[in-house]
Amino acid sequence: MTAYKTASTPSTDDIQYVETAETRFAYRRLGPPSDVPLVMAMRFRGTLDHWDPALLDVLTSQREVIVFDNRGTGRSSGQAPASVDGLAAGLLDFVDALGLTQIDLLGWSMGGFVVQAAALQRPTVVRRLIVAGSGPGRMPGLPAMPDKVLHVMTKPENDDEDLLYLFFPETQVARDAGSASLRRIDTRLGHDPSYVSPNTVKAQLAAITSFGTGVWDRLPELDMPVLVANGAQDVMISAFASYSMSQRLPDAKVILYSDAGHGFLFQHAGDFGREILTFLA
Repeated sequence: MTAYKTASTPSTDDIQYVETAETRFAYRRLGPPSDVPLVMAMRFRGTLDHWDPALLDVLTSQREVIVFDNRGTGRSSGQAPASVDGLAAGLLDFVDALGLTQIDLLGWSMGGFVVQAAALQRPTVVRRLIVAGSGPGRMPGLPAMPDKVLHVMTKPENDDEDLLYLFFPETQVARDAGSASLRRIDTRLGHDPSYVSPNTVKAQLAAITSFGTGVWDRLPELDMPVLVANGAQDVMISAFASYSMSQRLPDAKVILYSDAGHGFLFQHAGDFGREILTFLA
C-alpha cells in the first residue's frame, strides 16, 4: 500500500511551495494522488492551517486534497488582491503552476466567492464545484448581515468567543462542537502558524465589500455539477443564499444543516465530508 500524507499529523515539514512570476505559493497536498485533485479555498482571514483536520481526514481517506494560501496570504508571497476576481486569478495561477489541467473546487465563505469566480473564468478546468457557507454575492432578498458580525469579524484578533459567535449557533450542543473544532485546528496553529497581515485583511475586506451581482447574474453559466451547503443558522451569509442559488444553477444539490451556522462543515465534519465524497464520486 502506498503511504500518503494525512491531516492527522500536523507539521510544517509537509508544506510545499511553487513559484510563478508574481508569487511563491505555499500549499499542502494530502491524500492519495489523483488526476483530478480537490483544491480548497479558505475564508476571510484564514490560512491553510485553519482547515479542521477532522474534515480533511474524511476527505483524504479517498481523495487527493490541496489546501493553499492565496497570493499575499499566510506563507504565500506577493500582494493580496483586493477583488474576488483577483483572488480567483490567484487561485488559477496556483493551479497552473502545479500543472493541473482539471480540478474539483471547494470554497468556504469568502473562498466560496472565489471558487465561483474561478469557475466562471475557466469553466473547462473545473469538473465539480462545492460552495460552502457562502453565496453568489449581492442578490435579491438576501438578509443583511447583523452589525455585530462585521464588528466581530474585523477585530484585530478573534478569541474563542468571537469565533464561536461567528461560526456556530448559541445552543450548547453547537458550542461544544465548535469548541472541539477550535481545539483540533489548534493542532495546526501550534506549529509555526501562518499569519494574515493587516494589509491582507484590508484587501480581503475590499474584495468582499466590492463583490457585486456578477456571479448571481451568471449562475446559469455554471453548468458543471454544483454542491451548495450551509448551516441554517449562519449569521455571516444567510442560508437564503444557498436556496436561491438552487433556483438558478442548472445542476445543483443543496444541503442545509439545522442547529448549525457558518462553521457547519466543521461541526458536521464526518457527515459533510461523506457528502462531499459521494458528490465527487
